[in-house]
Amino acid sequence: MTSIPHVTPGEPDPLRALGLERLRCRTSMKWRTYPEDVLPLWVAEMDVPLAEPVVRAVTDALALGDTGYPAGTAYAEALAAFAAKRWNWDGVAVDRTAIVPDVMLGVVEMLKLVTAPGDPVVVNSPVYPPFFQFIAHMDRRVVEAPLGPGRRIDLAGLEETFREVTAGAGRAAFLLCSPHNPTGTVHTADELAAVAELAERYGVRVVADEIHAPLVDPGVIFVPYLAVPGAARGLSLMSASKGWNLAGLKAALALAGPGAAADLARLPEEVGHGPSHLGVIAHTAALRDATGWLDALLAGLRANRDLLTALLAEHLPAIRACPAEATCLAWLDCRALGLGDDPAEVFLDRGRVALSSGVPFGTGGAGHARLNLATSPEILTEGVRRMAAALT
Repeated sequence: MTSIPHVTPGEPDPLRALGLERLRCRTSMKWRTYPEDVLPLWVAEMDVPLAEPVVRAVTDALALGDTGYPAGTAYAEALAAFAAKRWNWDGVAVDRTAIVPDVMLGVVEMLKLVTAPGDPVVVNSPVYPPFFQFIAHMDRRVVEAPLGPGRRIDLAGLEETFREVTAGAGRAAFLLCSPHNPTGTVHTADELAAVAELAERYGVRVVADEIHAPLVDPGVIFVPYLAVPGAARGLSLMSASKGWNLAGLKAALALAGPGAAADLARLPEEVGHGPSHLGVIAHTAALRDATGWLDALLAGLRANRDLLTALLAEHLPAIRACPAEATCLAWLDCRALGLGDDPAEVFLDRGRVALSSGVPFGTGGAGHARLNLATSPEILTEGVRRMAAALT
Protein backbone atom coordinates (compact mmCIF):
# COMPACT_ATOMS: atom_id res chain seq x y z
CA MET A 1 0.00 0.00 0.00
CA THR A 2 1.29 3.47 -0.89
CA SER A 3 2.45 5.45 2.14
CA ILE A 4 1.60 9.13 2.60
CA PRO A 5 4.77 11.25 2.59
CA HIS A 6 5.52 13.63 5.41
CA VAL A 7 6.38 17.22 4.50
CA THR A 8 7.92 19.66 6.99
CA PRO A 9 8.41 23.08 5.36
CA GLY A 10 9.06 26.27 7.33
CA GLU A 11 5.33 26.62 7.94
CA PRO A 12 2.78 23.81 8.38
CA ASP A 13 1.46 22.34 5.15
CA PRO A 14 -1.96 24.02 4.69
CA LEU A 15 -3.16 21.02 2.69
CA ARG A 16 -3.10 18.92 5.88
CA ALA A 17 -5.03 21.38 8.04
CA LEU A 18 -8.67 20.54 7.21
CA GLY A 19 -10.55 17.27 7.34
CA LEU A 20 -13.42 16.19 5.15
CA GLU A 21 -16.07 16.94 7.79
CA ARG A 22 -14.91 20.55 8.07
CA LEU A 23 -14.59 20.98 4.31
CA ARG A 24 -18.17 19.82 3.74
CA CYS A 25 -19.35 22.84 5.75
CA ARG A 26 -18.22 25.07 2.90
CA THR A 27 -20.86 26.51 0.57
CA SER A 28 -18.73 27.21 -2.50
CA MET A 29 -19.07 25.59 -5.92
CA LYS A 30 -16.64 22.78 -5.19
CA TRP A 31 -18.66 21.53 -2.22
CA ARG A 32 -22.21 22.28 -3.37
CA THR A 33 -22.34 21.16 -7.01
CA TYR A 34 -22.55 17.42 -6.26
CA PRO A 35 -24.37 15.35 -3.60
CA GLU A 36 -22.55 14.67 -0.33
CA ASP A 37 -21.63 11.12 -1.33
CA VAL A 38 -19.41 12.52 -4.11
CA LEU A 39 -15.79 13.38 -3.34
CA PRO A 40 -15.05 16.62 -5.25
CA LEU A 41 -11.61 16.79 -6.88
CA TRP A 42 -12.53 18.98 -9.82
CA VAL A 43 -12.77 22.81 -9.82
CA ALA A 44 -9.60 24.70 -8.79
CA GLU A 45 -10.57 25.54 -5.23
CA MET A 46 -8.03 24.48 -2.63
CA ASP A 47 -8.84 22.61 0.57
CA VAL A 48 -6.84 24.96 2.78
CA PRO A 49 -7.41 27.54 5.50
CA LEU A 50 -6.49 31.06 4.40
CA ALA A 51 -3.05 32.41 5.17
CA GLU A 52 -3.11 34.27 8.47
CA PRO A 53 -1.89 37.62 7.01
CA VAL A 54 -4.81 37.52 4.56
CA VAL A 55 -7.34 36.77 7.30
CA ARG A 56 -5.93 39.59 9.41
CA ALA A 57 -6.03 42.12 6.56
CA VAL A 58 -9.62 41.31 5.62
CA THR A 59 -10.77 41.17 9.26
CA ASP A 60 -9.19 44.54 9.98
CA ALA A 61 -10.89 46.04 6.94
CA LEU A 62 -14.26 44.67 8.01
CA ALA A 63 -13.80 46.00 11.55
CA LEU A 64 -13.06 49.42 10.07
CA GLY A 65 -15.98 49.27 7.67
CA ASP A 66 -13.48 49.60 4.82
CA THR A 67 -15.78 48.02 2.25
CA GLY A 68 -16.01 50.65 -0.47
CA TYR A 69 -14.56 50.82 -3.96
CA PRO A 70 -10.94 49.90 -4.70
CA ALA A 71 -8.35 52.64 -5.21
CA GLY A 72 -4.63 53.17 -5.30
CA THR A 73 -1.64 51.15 -6.43
CA ALA A 74 -0.93 48.97 -3.38
CA TYR A 75 -1.80 45.77 -5.28
CA ALA A 76 0.50 46.62 -8.17
CA GLU A 77 3.30 47.60 -5.79
CA ALA A 78 2.94 44.32 -3.92
CA LEU A 79 3.06 42.36 -7.18
CA ALA A 80 6.13 44.30 -8.29
CA ALA A 81 7.96 43.41 -5.07
CA PHE A 82 6.84 39.77 -5.28
CA ALA A 83 7.94 39.49 -8.93
CA ALA A 84 11.34 41.01 -8.20
CA LYS A 85 12.01 38.59 -5.35
CA ARG A 86 10.30 35.49 -6.71
CA TRP A 87 11.04 35.67 -10.42
CA ASN A 88 13.99 38.07 -10.44
CA TRP A 89 11.89 40.35 -12.65
CA ASP A 90 11.79 44.11 -12.16
CA GLY A 91 9.41 44.60 -15.06
CA VAL A 92 6.17 45.38 -13.22
CA ALA A 93 5.80 49.07 -14.00
CA VAL A 94 3.06 50.30 -11.68
CA ASP A 95 2.05 53.02 -14.14
CA ARG A 96 1.39 50.32 -16.76
CA THR A 97 -1.03 48.31 -14.63
CA ALA A 98 -4.76 48.42 -14.03
CA ILE A 99 -6.99 46.68 -11.51
CA VAL A 100 -9.59 44.44 -13.19
CA PRO A 101 -12.41 42.34 -11.69
CA ASP A 102 -10.64 38.99 -12.20
CA VAL A 103 -8.32 37.37 -14.70
CA MET A 104 -10.91 36.15 -17.20
CA LEU A 105 -12.83 39.42 -17.24
CA GLY A 106 -9.46 41.12 -17.57
CA VAL A 107 -8.69 38.87 -20.55
CA VAL A 108 -11.96 39.98 -22.14
CA GLU A 109 -11.11 43.64 -21.65
CA MET A 110 -7.58 43.20 -23.04
CA LEU A 111 -8.90 41.36 -26.09
CA LYS A 112 -11.41 44.17 -26.64
CA LEU A 113 -8.48 46.61 -26.75
CA VAL A 114 -6.57 44.73 -29.46
CA THR A 115 -9.23 42.94 -31.53
CA ALA A 116 -12.65 43.65 -33.02
CA PRO A 117 -15.79 41.51 -33.29
CA GLY A 118 -15.21 38.58 -35.62
CA ASP A 119 -11.43 38.63 -35.23
CA PRO A 120 -9.61 35.35 -34.49
CA VAL A 121 -8.12 34.53 -31.09
CA VAL A 122 -5.62 31.67 -31.08
CA VAL A 123 -5.41 29.25 -28.13
CA ASN A 124 -3.20 26.24 -27.38
CA SER A 125 -5.58 23.35 -26.75
CA PRO A 126 -6.23 21.46 -24.60
CA VAL A 127 -6.73 24.58 -22.52
CA TYR A 128 -8.87 26.09 -19.76
CA PRO A 129 -12.51 25.82 -21.00
CA PRO A 130 -13.52 29.44 -20.19
CA PHE A 131 -11.08 30.54 -22.90
CA PHE A 132 -13.50 29.10 -25.45
CA GLN A 133 -16.58 30.41 -23.67
CA PHE A 134 -15.47 33.99 -23.07
CA ILE A 135 -13.98 34.41 -26.54
CA ALA A 136 -17.19 33.19 -28.17
CA HIS A 137 -19.38 35.35 -25.93
CA MET A 138 -17.47 38.48 -26.94
CA ASP A 139 -18.04 37.67 -30.62
CA ARG A 140 -14.47 36.66 -31.44
CA ARG A 141 -13.53 33.48 -33.25
CA VAL A 142 -11.58 30.73 -31.45
CA VAL A 143 -8.77 29.18 -33.49
CA GLU A 144 -6.96 26.21 -31.98
CA ALA A 145 -3.21 25.68 -32.30
CA PRO A 146 -2.91 22.41 -30.36
CA LEU A 147 0.03 21.71 -28.10
CA GLY A 148 2.77 19.57 -29.59
CA PRO A 149 4.95 16.71 -28.32
CA GLY A 150 5.43 16.69 -24.58
CA ARG A 151 2.41 18.99 -24.36
CA ARG A 152 4.59 21.99 -25.09
CA ILE A 153 3.87 24.83 -27.51
CA ASP A 154 4.21 23.59 -31.09
CA LEU A 155 6.05 26.59 -32.52
CA ALA A 156 5.84 25.39 -36.12
CA GLY A 157 2.11 24.78 -35.75
CA LEU A 158 1.68 28.15 -34.04
CA GLU A 159 3.46 29.91 -36.89
CA GLU A 160 1.24 28.20 -39.45
CA THR A 161 -1.83 29.25 -37.47
CA PHE A 162 -0.58 32.85 -37.19
CA ARG A 163 0.02 32.88 -40.95
CA GLU A 164 -3.51 31.66 -41.62
CA VAL A 165 -5.33 34.00 -39.23
CA THR A 166 -3.47 37.08 -40.48
CA ALA A 167 -3.89 36.33 -44.18
CA GLY A 168 -6.81 38.76 -44.36
CA ALA A 169 -7.03 42.39 -43.33
CA GLY A 170 -8.35 41.82 -39.79
CA ARG A 171 -6.52 41.74 -36.49
CA ALA A 172 -5.67 38.66 -34.47
CA ALA A 173 -4.65 37.82 -30.92
CA PHE A 174 -3.01 34.90 -29.14
CA LEU A 175 -4.37 34.04 -25.70
CA LEU A 176 -1.40 32.41 -23.99
CA CYS A 177 -1.90 30.25 -20.89
CA SER A 178 1.30 30.43 -18.80
CA PRO A 179 1.80 28.24 -16.83
CA HIS A 180 -0.49 26.06 -18.87
CA ASN A 181 -3.82 24.81 -17.53
CA PRO A 182 -4.50 21.83 -17.54
CA THR A 183 -1.07 20.33 -18.28
CA GLY A 184 0.97 22.25 -15.70
CA THR A 185 3.61 23.01 -18.33
CA VAL A 186 5.93 25.91 -17.48
CA HIS A 187 7.00 27.57 -20.71
CA THR A 188 10.71 28.29 -20.98
CA ALA A 189 12.28 31.66 -21.72
CA ASP A 190 13.31 30.42 -25.17
CA GLU A 191 9.80 29.19 -25.96
CA LEU A 192 8.25 32.49 -24.88
CA ALA A 193 10.80 34.51 -26.82
CA ALA A 194 9.98 32.44 -29.90
CA VAL A 195 6.27 33.15 -29.35
CA ALA A 196 7.01 36.87 -29.09
CA GLU A 197 9.07 36.81 -32.28
CA LEU A 198 6.31 35.03 -34.19
CA ALA A 199 3.68 37.40 -32.83
CA GLU A 200 5.66 40.44 -33.96
CA ARG A 201 6.42 38.91 -37.34
CA TYR A 202 2.74 38.26 -38.07
CA GLY A 203 1.23 41.22 -36.22
CA VAL A 204 -0.57 39.07 -33.63
CA ARG A 205 -1.20 40.64 -30.22
CA VAL A 206 -0.42 38.42 -27.23
CA VAL A 207 -2.55 38.41 -24.09
CA ALA A 208 -1.03 36.17 -21.40
CA ASP A 209 -3.11 34.57 -18.66
CA GLU A 210 -0.51 34.10 -15.91
CA ILE A 211 -2.87 33.40 -13.03
CA HIS A 212 -1.00 30.22 -12.02
CA ALA A 213 2.40 31.95 -11.90
CA PRO A 214 2.72 31.71 -8.09
CA LEU A 215 2.02 27.94 -8.21
CA VAL A 216 5.30 26.79 -9.73
CA ASP A 217 7.27 23.94 -8.18
CA PRO A 218 10.30 24.80 -6.05
CA GLY A 219 13.38 24.94 -8.25
CA VAL A 220 11.42 25.53 -11.46
CA ILE A 221 11.87 28.91 -13.14
CA PHE A 222 8.76 30.84 -14.15
CA VAL A 223 9.38 33.48 -16.80
CA PRO A 224 6.75 36.24 -17.17
CA TYR A 225 5.81 36.74 -20.80
CA LEU A 226 6.53 40.47 -20.64
CA ALA A 227 10.09 39.68 -19.49
CA VAL A 228 11.20 38.11 -22.78
CA PRO A 229 12.70 39.99 -25.76
CA GLY A 230 10.13 41.08 -28.29
CA ALA A 231 7.17 41.10 -25.90
CA ALA A 232 6.91 44.86 -25.55
CA ARG A 233 3.48 44.95 -27.18
CA GLY A 234 2.17 42.16 -24.96
CA LEU A 235 -0.50 42.32 -22.27
CA SER A 236 -0.68 40.11 -19.20
CA LEU A 237 -3.14 39.24 -16.45
CA MET A 238 -1.87 38.27 -13.00
CA SER A 239 -3.57 37.60 -9.69
CA ALA A 240 -3.08 36.13 -6.23
CA SER A 241 -6.36 34.24 -6.49
CA LYS A 242 -5.01 30.79 -7.44
CA GLY A 243 -1.86 30.88 -5.35
CA TRP A 244 -3.64 31.76 -2.12
CA ASN A 245 -7.15 30.35 -2.79
CA LEU A 246 -8.84 33.75 -3.11
CA ALA A 247 -11.23 33.15 -6.02
CA GLY A 248 -14.15 34.43 -3.92
CA LEU A 249 -12.30 37.69 -3.21
CA LYS A 250 -12.31 39.06 -6.74
CA ALA A 251 -9.37 41.06 -8.05
CA ALA A 252 -6.61 40.88 -10.65
CA LEU A 253 -4.09 43.10 -12.37
CA ALA A 254 -3.65 43.84 -16.06
CA LEU A 255 -0.06 44.59 -17.06
CA ALA A 256 1.14 46.18 -20.29
CA GLY A 257 4.54 46.04 -21.94
CA PRO A 258 6.04 49.38 -22.98
CA GLY A 259 4.61 49.04 -26.47
CA ALA A 260 1.10 48.32 -25.15
CA ALA A 261 0.85 51.21 -22.68
CA ALA A 262 -1.35 53.22 -25.02
CA ASP A 263 -3.69 50.24 -25.40
CA LEU A 264 -4.05 49.82 -21.64
CA ALA A 265 -4.68 53.56 -21.30
CA ARG A 266 -7.86 53.06 -23.35
CA LEU A 267 -9.31 50.67 -20.76
CA PRO A 268 -12.70 52.12 -19.73
CA GLU A 269 -12.66 53.65 -16.26
CA GLU A 270 -15.67 51.62 -15.15
CA VAL A 271 -13.71 48.36 -15.46
CA GLY A 272 -11.80 49.41 -12.36
CA HIS A 273 -15.04 49.64 -10.40
CA GLY A 274 -15.67 45.91 -10.75
CA PRO A 275 -12.99 44.40 -8.49
CA SER A 276 -13.77 43.80 -4.84
CA HIS A 277 -12.04 46.25 -2.52
CA LEU A 278 -11.73 43.43 -0.01
CA GLY A 279 -10.28 41.32 -2.79
CA VAL A 280 -7.59 43.92 -3.50
CA ILE A 281 -6.78 44.08 0.22
CA ALA A 282 -6.58 40.28 0.46
CA HIS A 283 -4.43 39.87 -2.66
CA THR A 284 -2.07 42.63 -1.55
CA ALA A 285 -1.62 41.01 1.86
CA ALA A 286 -0.99 37.63 0.24
CA LEU A 287 1.73 38.94 -2.06
CA ARG A 288 3.40 41.02 0.64
CA ASP A 289 3.10 38.95 3.78
CA ALA A 290 2.13 35.34 2.99
CA THR A 291 5.00 33.99 0.91
CA GLY A 292 5.96 31.58 3.69
CA TRP A 293 2.46 30.11 3.54
CA LEU A 294 2.83 29.81 -0.25
CA ASP A 295 6.15 27.98 0.11
CA ALA A 296 4.52 25.46 2.47
CA LEU A 297 1.66 24.99 0.01
CA LEU A 298 4.05 24.39 -2.88
CA ALA A 299 5.92 21.75 -0.91
CA GLY A 300 2.60 20.07 -0.13
CA LEU A 301 1.52 20.17 -3.76
CA ARG A 302 4.82 18.64 -4.87
CA ALA A 303 4.37 15.87 -2.32
CA ASN A 304 0.80 15.31 -3.53
CA ARG A 305 2.00 15.13 -7.14
CA ASP A 306 4.48 12.43 -6.16
CA LEU A 307 1.80 10.67 -4.12
CA LEU A 308 -0.59 10.68 -7.09
CA THR A 309 2.10 9.12 -9.29
CA ALA A 310 2.58 6.33 -6.75
CA LEU A 311 -1.16 5.81 -6.27
CA LEU A 312 -1.79 5.55 -10.00
CA ALA A 313 1.07 3.11 -10.42
CA GLU A 314 -0.43 0.93 -7.70
CA HIS A 315 -4.14 1.16 -8.47
CA LEU A 316 -4.55 2.52 -12.01
CA PRO A 317 -1.36 1.86 -13.97
CA ALA A 318 -3.11 2.39 -17.31
CA ILE A 319 -3.61 6.10 -16.48
CA ARG A 320 -0.76 8.40 -17.44
CA ALA A 321 -0.43 11.66 -15.50
CA CYS A 322 1.12 14.44 -17.54
CA PRO A 323 4.42 15.51 -15.93
CA ALA A 324 3.71 18.90 -14.41
CA GLU A 325 5.78 21.65 -12.84
CA ALA A 326 3.03 24.10 -11.91
CA THR A 327 -0.61 24.64 -10.94
CA CYS A 328 -2.52 22.58 -8.38
CA LEU A 329 -3.88 20.33 -11.12
CA ALA A 330 -3.10 16.97 -12.70
CA TRP A 331 -3.95 16.13 -16.33
CA LEU A 332 -4.78 12.44 -16.62
CA ASP A 333 -4.62 10.50 -19.88
CA CYS A 334 -7.24 7.79 -19.40
CA ARG A 335 -7.53 6.62 -22.99
CA ALA A 336 -6.00 3.22 -22.30
CA LEU A 337 -8.91 2.44 -19.97
CA GLY A 338 -11.37 2.35 -22.88
CA LEU A 339 -13.89 4.59 -21.12
CA GLY A 340 -14.67 6.75 -24.15
CA ASP A 341 -14.29 10.48 -24.57
CA ASP A 342 -15.39 11.37 -21.02
CA PRO A 343 -13.82 9.13 -18.37
CA ALA A 344 -14.70 11.71 -15.70
CA GLU A 345 -18.35 10.80 -16.22
CA VAL A 346 -17.57 7.14 -15.47
CA PHE A 347 -15.57 7.99 -12.34
CA LEU A 348 -18.47 10.14 -11.13
CA ASP A 349 -21.26 7.67 -11.87
CA ARG A 350 -19.50 4.51 -10.70
CA GLY A 351 -16.94 5.78 -8.20
CA ARG A 352 -18.64 8.90 -6.78
CA VAL A 353 -15.54 11.03 -7.31
CA ALA A 354 -15.81 14.24 -9.35
CA LEU A 355 -13.04 15.19 -11.76
CA SER A 356 -13.18 17.78 -14.54
CA SER A 357 -14.10 16.33 -17.92
CA GLY A 358 -11.36 16.73 -20.51
CA VAL A 359 -13.81 17.26 -23.38
CA PRO A 360 -14.43 21.02 -22.80
CA PHE A 361 -10.67 21.66 -22.94
CA GLY A 362 -10.80 21.37 -26.74
CA THR A 363 -8.63 19.35 -29.10
CA GLY A 364 -6.60 16.85 -27.11
CA GLY A 365 -9.07 16.73 -24.24
CA ALA A 366 -11.11 13.67 -25.17
CA GLY A 367 -10.22 10.64 -23.08
CA HIS A 368 -8.66 12.84 -20.41
CA ALA A 369 -9.71 14.18 -17.02
CA ARG A 370 -8.34 16.91 -14.76
CA LEU A 371 -7.83 16.23 -11.06
CA ASN A 372 -7.35 18.91 -8.38
CA LEU A 373 -4.34 18.03 -6.21
CA ALA A 374 -4.95 20.81 -3.67
CA THR A 375 -6.36 18.63 -0.93
CA SER A 376 -5.07 16.46 1.89
CA PRO A 377 -3.06 13.31 1.09
CA GLU A 378 -5.83 11.30 2.73
CA ILE A 379 -8.53 12.74 0.49
CA LEU A 380 -6.34 12.34 -2.59
CA THR A 381 -5.76 8.70 -1.67
CA GLU A 382 -9.47 8.12 -1.21
CA GLY A 383 -10.14 9.77 -4.57
CA VAL A 384 -7.83 7.42 -6.44
CA ARG A 385 -9.28 4.47 -4.53
CA ARG A 386 -12.76 5.47 -5.74
CA MET A 387 -11.50 5.87 -9.30
CA ALA A 388 -10.10 2.35 -9.19
CA ALA A 389 -13.34 1.02 -7.68
CA ALA A 390 -15.26 2.53 -10.59
CA LEU A 391 -13.53 0.05 -12.91
CA THR A 392 -14.37 -3.09 -10.97
